[in-house]
Amino acid sequence: MFIAMNRFRIVPGAETDFEEMWRTRDSELDQVDGFEAFKLLRGPTTEEHTLYISHSIWQDRAAFEAWTRSAHFRKAHATAGGRAPMYIGHPQFEGFESVVES
Repeated sequence: MFIAMNRFRIVPGAETDFEEMWRTRDSELDQVDGFEAFKLLRGPTTEEHTLYISHSIWQDRAAFEAWTRSAHFRKAHATAGGRAPMYIGHPQFEGFESVVES
């Protein structure tokens, strides 16, 4: 299993728009080989930002990397730059491979 996460720092007051963007997106992830699950998680809010993490679970790293090179990926991210005013900085990617499962 491979877990791909992106941390987003969102400008205070833009949380509803950010969540709605994710809620209404057409990701087509359900059509991608090796994709297992997705969640958007909201974390703490400070005076500077609200923290969010996108969390996707993949069969393995190879499946995730194949998605990042696919037309599905390009389509899902085609309008990402147009929403820059709600972000503080760029998303921070973190990838994790499962080493112990029970």
